[in-house]
Order: sequence, then structure tokens, then C-alpha cells
Amino acid sequence: MSLAFARLTRRTLIRLGMAGALAFAIVLPVAAEDDPLPSWNDGAAKTAIVDFVTRTTTAGPDFIAVGDRIATFDNDGTLWSEKPFYFQGVFVMDRIKAMAKDHPEWKDTLPFKGVLENDMKAVVASGHKGLGELLAASSSGMSVEDFAAQVVEWTKTAREPRYNRPYTDLVFQPMLELLAYLRARDYQTFIVSGGGVEFMRPWTEGVYGIPPNQVVGSSGKTEFKLDGDKVSIQKLPAVEFVDDGPGKPVGINRFIGKRPVFAAGNSDGDLEMLQWTTLNSGPRFGMIVHHTDAAREWAYDRDSDVGKLDKALDEAPKRGWLVVDMKNDWKTIYPFEK
Repeated sequence: MSLAFARLTRRTLIRLGMAGALAFAIVLPVAAEDDPLPSWNDGAAKTAIVDFVTRTTTAGPDFIAVGDRIATFDNDGTLWSEKPFYFQGVFVMDRIKAMAKDHPEWKDTLPFKGVLENDMKAVVASGHKGLGELLAASSSGMSVEDFAAQVVEWTKTAREPRYNRPYTDLVFQPMLELLAYLRARDYQTFIVSGGGVEFMRPWTEGVYGIPPNQVVGSSGKTEFKLDGDKVSIQKLPAVEFVDDGPGKPVGINRFIGKRPVFAAGNSDGDLEMLQWTTLNSGPRFGMIVHHTDAAREWAYDRDSDVGKLDKALDEAPKRGWLVVDMKNDWKTIYPFEK
């Protein structure tokens, strides 16, 4: 029996009442529930997830009301890959290269010079200031609709070099199954990412099934503009909110308005979100995706410049957070492996 059909059946029984339910049960075929996580190897990680979801969605001491079933997920490194560089960073650099013909001064000016020469060390060395300049130059001075169109076009045409596939193909099949499993049990699934909210919203619903209004991310300042009868929201060259580290609980409180009961991340940038979710009474679940598979994806943690996992990895045992070993817990990494 599929999860969707099972939910429909339960709701039908409630509407029919006891007598109707007994009659309905006579003709209802008995079938085992499909494996909700087929790309996960059987073991402690899969068991822990299924146990938590089962306990919190069936009658008992750990039952969580539907309206409180909030699950938050980091994006980079948790729902899709982030190596060798954050995918939004690749988008920004592609935009800078496309715009360079109109900015000859960039070839002699850092960090733009580093981008044009594919010198990633120079780009990283420019720090937050340099990255901010790249973001502002590549996305400000246009409407949010025009920016979204550029993002959509990039997701269709850009290719990740290792697999020669669109970047949106490098999403984790086991996490897609987890998102679907939670939603089938009436959980609301949110993205809470350090990535740009306007970069993610154009494609997250098609890829993850997460609509734009359930995406929380870093944002730049914008302003409303009226030009005759034409209205728009224009992007400005200034940062409004950084949704990373301690900013994640702040963003959750500001944009979701409820504390999650389930949170998943992969780096120290998710530490405070995991703490905010799990250091509270009642059933709570914290999860860390540990990148341990260099053959199928990448292997990294404490010494990585991208997605560093150090403090959160040390804190996980004390807090009871599930650390998912990508190499051993996942049968497949990407959907195209199936």
C-alpha cells in the first residue's frame, strides 16, 4: 500500500464513522507498506529515521500534531553536492564571465581578475568582501523576475564538470526519498540554507518538491519600483540577511515561526540550527550528512574549505544526533545512478 493511499484510507475511515469503517475494511486489501527509503541501506541510520517518523505520526506519547511537524534541511552538502565549490558560487562566476565584455576594468581588478583567470585561490583569498562584490555585480540592478530567469537558464545549460550533467542532477536520491517520506506523513519540509534565497526559489519545487514559500536563505536588499503602470521588485547591491550559523535559528523564527522537530545539515554552518531544533523537550531529531564517499561523491569534513564539519561532528554524540555515513548508509548517491 502506498503512503499516499494509506493516508487517504485513514481519512476515509474517519469520515465513514465506525460502522462504515468496518464495512470498508472488509473489502480493503491487506498489503505491506512500501519501503519509504529504498536507497538507504538497512541499518541503524535508516531504522532511526523510520522509528522517529512512525512514533511522531501515530498515537502514543511521542505523537506530534500535524501543524507542529516542521522539518528543516540545509541545502548545500545536505540535499545536493557542494564540491569542489558551492554551486551558487559557480553560477556567480559564470555570470561574471558572461558580463566581462562590458567591464574591461575587471581583468585587472580583484576578485574579478581571479574569476576571469579561473584562479580560485585568489577568489577565496578576497574573503567575504570580495565575494560580496561578485554577488552584487552579478545580480543587482535587475528585477527579481529577471534574476530568476537567469537562474533557470543556468540550471538548464550549465554542466557540472565531473559528471557532465546539470547541477540540479547532483541531488541526493536518499534525501529526496526522505523529503517525500516526511511529507507523506504530513510533515512540512523547509530549506534553511546559507545560499541565496532568490537563487534557490526558482528551481527547488521542481527538484525537491519544496515550494518557494518554504525556502529560507540569505538575501540581499530589494526595493519596490513603480514605472508608469509597471511594478517590480529590484535587487540592490547590499546584503540584508545571512542565513548561516547562528543566523539559521533567527531565520527559522523570522520566516517559519515555529521551532522544527526535525533538522538535517552537514557542516558547522548548521550547528546552531541543530541545537535550536533538538535542545528542547519532546521528541526531536537531528541529523548530519557526513561526506565519506570519495569514489561516488567526495570525502571531507574537518579540514575542508567548503562544508567544514568539525564542531558539529564532535557535538553529535553528546546530543544524540544521527550522523549519516554516506558511503555505508546510502545504496546510491544520485538519481542518475539508479
